[in-house]
Amino acid sequence: MSEDDTKSSRLRALGALNPHPERVQAPEFQADTFFDPRDLVQVKYEMLRMVRAEGASKADAAARFGVSRPTYYQAEAAYTRDGLAGLLPRRRGPKGGHKLDGTVMAFIEAYLSQHGPTGARRLADVILSELGLSIHPRSIERALARKKKQPHSRR
Repeated sequence: MSEDDTKSSRLRALGALNPHPERVQAPEFQADTFFDPRDLVQVKYEMLRMVRAEGASKADAAARFGVSRPTYYQAEAAYTRDGLAGLLPRRRGPKGGHKLDGTVMAFIEAYLSQHGPTGARRLADVILSELGLSIHPRSIERALARKKKQPHSRR
């Protein structure tokens, strides 16, 4: 496997592979091997740098680096908020059991203490009938596993 294939595979695994490297028209990405149009984090950083350091317009920078203006503004906000780390890809979708808030977890704990160990499928049925929430049994299993891992607070 060549060095280019290895880097592409690594960028893909990290979620940082630019899906359209051919759209990057910035001269430094055409002539220099240091600048890699496949590296989305590097492309976004250089795009932002072009606007801040060279005074280019945001629309021109977005076009030159092959991204939409909304993508430019998202990258700018992420960089302003988190620095270079803001340009790294993030996991998409919900970041946890959003239906399993404190109220639902308290209900589950009360149910388990009253009825003893119960399967997640049965808990999902009870939550649906008592609270009107449809929660997948696997989500309940994960929430209970997370709860077990948490260190107990001292009183």
